[in-house]
Amino acid sequence: MVEKNSEDEGSARWVLACELRRLRESSGRSLARLADEIKYDRTYLHRLETGERLSKLPVMEALDRTYGTGGLLVRLWGLARLDAFKDKYREFMKLEAKATILHTYASAIPGLLQTEAFARVVLSSVTTPISPDEIEENVAARLGRQELLQRHRPPHVRVILDESALRRPVRDPVVWHDQLVRISEAARSPYMTIQVLPFSAGVHSLMGGSLWLLWMADGAAVAYLEGNRSGELIEEPGEVERYRLSYDRLRDEALSPSDSAAFIEQLVEESRP
Repeated sequence: MVEKNSEDEGSARWVLACELRRLRESSGRSLARLADEIKYDRTYLHRLETGERLSKLPVMEALDRTYGTGGLLVRLWGLARLDAFKDKYREFMKLEAKATILHTYASAIPGLLQTEAFARVVLSSVTTPISPDEIEENVAARLGRQELLQRHRPPHVRVILDESALRRPVRDPVVWHDQLVRISEAARSPYMTIQVLPFSAGVHSLMGGSLWLLWMADGAAVAYLEGNRSGELIEEPGEVERYRLSYDRLRDEALSPSDSAAFIEQLVEESRP
């Protein structure tokens, strides 16, 4: 049986764990056989079935193929991963998943552009003691956001990335180089525009945090303002418009997309281990 308590029962994460076990048992597979088929560790798969761990997207895709469930597990996983985030951020992510246009200013490399290795370094750097399992949970949840970029019709994304984010490497030169390569590759996507805000742009109203602006298919817009330890979802049209104007001013100060791509590519070359 899947272990649960009264708070877990009925949650998307609990439903996913139960369904994983039900599907495996209904198919007549042992954990050892399943592990051999999809090439994931038996203990890891067991922990998914007990709800102890949250998987990464490729695991759910592999299990959907194995069980012939037509994307059901991926959809359940999309709901379950929301459990890893705080309430306000969870609401933002629900809106993000429905947005057709996303604009962001970031003073650090945003999760949508992070490699797994870079995300693990960042999430391991928190001052509060955190277990290896918790780190892996957070990494899976963060990388899960990138699923929206892999859709058949992904949203159009514009990222204004502060130069400081590209000038603060992690200690491992390979991890840092690979991260810069990821950003450079993303800049070539037809659905993504990346601009670098250079130091020469000077001070501005969004320093020290990040801003997301989301537009839905019906034209509705929301803003999400995030600091180091807090986040605020803004839905009042006048406030959203005010942040949009702040964003537009930064876009005017940023390097053009082509100049930004050249800037990032130069950093890629300079960072080769």
